[in-house]
Amino acid sequence: MRHPHRTLRAIMALAVALAVLAGCSDEGDKQASTVRVARTIGQGEGALNLVAWPGYTEYGASDPRVDWVSPFQERTKCKVSVKSAATAQEMVDLMSNPDRRYDGVSAPPEAAGQLIAAGQAAPVNPDLIDAYKDLDRDLRSQVIKDEKVYGVPFVWGVNQLMYNPKAVQSAPTSWSALFDPAEAKKYAGRMIVRDSPLTLADAALYLRSRNRSLDITDAYSLTRRQLDAATKVLAEQRPYVRSYWLHPSDAINSFAGGDAVIGEVWPYHVDVLSRAGRSAVGVTPKEGVTGWMDAWMIGARAEHPSCMYQWLNWMTSPDIQQQVAEWDGVAPANPEACSRDRLKAEFCSTYHVGDRAYIDKVVFAHTPSRDCGGGRRDCTDYEDWMRAWNKALKGSG
Repeated sequence: MRHPHRTLRAIMALAVALAVLAGCSDEGDKQASTVRVARTIGQGEGALNLVAWPGYTEYGASDPRVDWVSPFQERTKCKVSVKSAATAQEMVDLMSNPDRRYDGVSAPPEAAGQLIAAGQAAPVNPDLIDAYKDLDRDLRSQVIKDEKVYGVPFVWGVNQLMYNPKAVQSAPTSWSALFDPAEAKKYAGRMIVRDSPLTLADAALYLRSRNRSLDITDAYSLTRRQLDAATKVLAEQRPYVRSYWLHPSDAINSFAGGDAVIGEVWPYHVDVLSRAGRSAVGVTPKEGVTGWMDAWMIGARAEHPSCMYQWLNWMTSPDIQQQVAEWDGVAPANPEACSRDRLKAEFCSTYHVGDRAYIDKVVFAHTPSRDCGGGRRDCTDYEDWMRAWNKALKGSG
């Protein structure tokens, strides 16, 4: 999962261009399933080692006005060290390295599930998180396994449709604009799609209503037959795709330069382009949308659990959530970030913060696994999805 960074700077630049542990070290080598849940937050250990996406641990280096790490360090005396990760798999590898003991990670859904399954994430005591009950309920449910909480929701977003109304005459209302070959052909060479194996879930969401015989219920829990069908959709779409965007700025540049007129994006893209005066309209297709959430998780071998819990409290507080949302162009997990004039009403509306009716309909991502739920184990796992994605990009369904 790639996330946008430096939203405010991106808007200005574009405008110019167009213008858990209890604290005992001997517990550290045990798997998460055997790690005891902390009951209290002890005195900070003086250090905190994190794995995170760029833009999630700002300390003034990118912009002196954007700094939420320095105040945390001053208040807690926990010195923060960060290893930036470029991919979700890199996060998993770093947190699983037996020679390293990271305290926490800002895990996207495809990493969170793997870390929990591998015993590399420690259970969290939500009673020690001041703002936990304020965090959106749907988001909280994404990181619960066997009635244990394994992560604290941080930020989230959705995958939606965006188009240029000056180039696309008839406003699209369905994912068929991207996934139906007859429709996609209209925008051959001018369409962009997210570069992620989880894009298969968007194709599955489209197929859920398009081909009911597939009996798709969860777009992220697909049998082999269902995954093959989604792969075929993307393979048939492939000839018409201009590019698959990995970094958010790539999608913005494609639309701003007129190379792309329709595609799969995040609310961030609509926000940045609209505020820069470009023609961009975001659409929630009638089939619905998939979503993602990044959660802070505690490493199973954390050396500084008290500092990590203080970090969890800090990063979910309304004021810090406001700063992160504005800088990274993401929806805060704590709706209180939109209260007391913290975030502008327009921002909160664009990102659907606190929009219960909308959020309840979002199909949030989770790591695909053999376990389909209900005792079934005939679904495909993330490795299957990665192979299917590579196959689709070659254009063979």
